[in-house]
Amino acid sequence: MQPANVDVIRSPRHGSGQADLRGYNERLILSVLRNHGPNAKAEIARITGLSAQSASVIMRKLEAEELIERCPPVRGKVGQPSVPMKLSPDGALFFGLKVGRRSADLVLVDFLSRTVDRRHLTYSYPDPDTALDFLRRAIDELTALLDQRQIKNIAGLGIALPGYLWEWSKIVRVPAERMAAWRDRDILLEIDALFDFPVYLQNDASCACGAELVFGDQDHPANFLYFYIGYFIGGGVVIDNALFTGSTGNSGALGPLPVPRKSGGVQQLIDVASLSCLEDMIIEAGGNSNDLWETSSSWRVDDAILRKWVDQTAGGLACAIVASCSIIDFEMVVIDGWLPEDVRRQLVERTKAKLAKLNLAGLVQPEIREGTIGPDARAMGAASLPLSQHFMVSPRGL
Repeated sequence: MQPANVDVIRSPRHGSGQADLRGYNERLILSVLRNHGPNAKAEIARITGLSAQSASVIMRKLEAEELIERCPPVRGKVGQPSVPMKLSPDGALFFGLKVGRRSADLVLVDFLSRTVDRRHLTYSYPDPDTALDFLRRAIDELTALLDQRQIKNIAGLGIALPGYLWEWSKIVRVPAERMAAWRDRDILLEIDALFDFPVYLQNDASCACGAELVFGDQDHPANFLYFYIGYFIGGGVVIDNALFTGSTGNSGALGPLPVPRKSGGVQQLIDVASLSCLEDMIIEAGGNSNDLWETSSSWRVDDAILRKWVDQTAGGLACAIVASCSIIDFEMVVIDGWLPEDVRRQLVERTKAKLAKLNLAGLVQPEIREGTIGPDARAMGAASLPLSQHFMVSPRGL
């Protein structure tokens, strides 16, 4: 099982369901309502380029399926009042599972991209049985909070999983044989057999970038580079408002980027700009790193250690940004991760300062911006997989 080598894998057992057959124009209208908010039928027809009659017929169908609903009438000075339509919060629900190297998260997301509820688990290392047990228990708990209509509207489960987990046993400080199961088992098929709804899988860093693209601030340029800092650093490439994963799904695997070493030579970005580096610093100083993985809202980390890590990470990011912008003219770089907001803010500001000291001759310096999703980006990106597959068109279609 090698999710790093693919874009999105869908479990084959479900095949093409009715939701997959939803017409392009239906997806188009749903995407317009998602991106532009509530709108009257006439305005939706104008945005989509559909005739007023076609838009009206499709929207009546979507309303009958309870995917959209009416807003209160808006009365103007003359003529009949306008009745805007909006997405129905419970029109579809989506689960997103993130399996990380120190923790797992399951989120339940509604049709308005809001997190309904979530579950979290920390561990010393990930193994398939632990992940499956957590998923079963968490979905049972979250489903028990729903009514029958909401349960019927669960549209799928997305999974964000790092690629080649078995190759990282030494860095995660786990005997290789304990991680080997990730290589030998088809986790997607095992999970798919547990549920009636479709299951999708994608590399975790690509999922995080996808969450920024689908759920994040829509005021962004068409082309941007995305970094997500977790136990290891990864990211994504957005070109023409779409996640670009390349022929093997590996585009945006930013961890292996070579960056300068202070003592001379080069090293990989993953070796200087990952939370594993911060964990090592804490342990070497005699501290306990477990707090890093329990919560991302606040850390109890020595200020001197944290400053050292932020400075080191920012230096690596600045060099990686210059190298990346030498290949693609990125207008913006987004930095996010399993980080408290104040740490993320410090890291962005420090990266700007480091970048300003580098030679950018021949390049246009990109805007450096904080991500808008935060620690849940991988799980939210996983939840976006069934949403995108069933109910959206590419942003380029808008």
